[in-house]
Amino acid sequence: MLILETERLFLRKFELIDAPFILELLNTPTWLQFIGDKGVRNLDDAENYLKNGSLKSYEENGFGFYLVGEKSTQKPIGMCGFIKRQELEDVDLGFAFLPDYIGKGFGYEIAKAILKYGKDVLKLSRIIAIVDPRNTASNALLQKLGFVFEKTIPFGEKKDLLNLYGI
Repeated sequence: MLILETERLFLRKFELIDAPFILELLNTPTWLQFIGDKGVRNLDDAENYLKNGSLKSYEENGFGFYLVGEKSTQKPIGMCGFIKRQELEDVDLGFAFLPDYIGKGFGYEIAKAILKYGKDVLKLSRIIAIVDPRNTASNALLQKLGFVFEKTIPFGEKKDLLNLYGI
């Protein structure tokens, strides 16, 4: 189901047929370094990741992470969307792209559109984002989108320190 379109990109709900793409994305060096190893090693793992993640979130919250595709090729290039984490009070913006599509303005283009969707359609009054302080590209993108750094928080099983931004 199509969520929105921009000049170069489309955003749609994930489906189980997207498992091969999820397997690829979650095992890229940038994902593993800055987001973490989710233990997705094969197509079954990828399907379970989708079932227990975005597909479940669509049902429970009315939103989730969505597949980002390039209009010209129809190829999946990343993910972007919202997640409601138990540990955090507000809805969290997240995004990730295949390495070949980083640094080309795709992140800004789709994140700007999903923020508008979040405010206008989902009626989210506050949106946050958490990011590894070492991920300079994502920190810069959040600031370009208008997010303001608020604090550093311990997060996850290892209590890694992450930057928390709000908008």
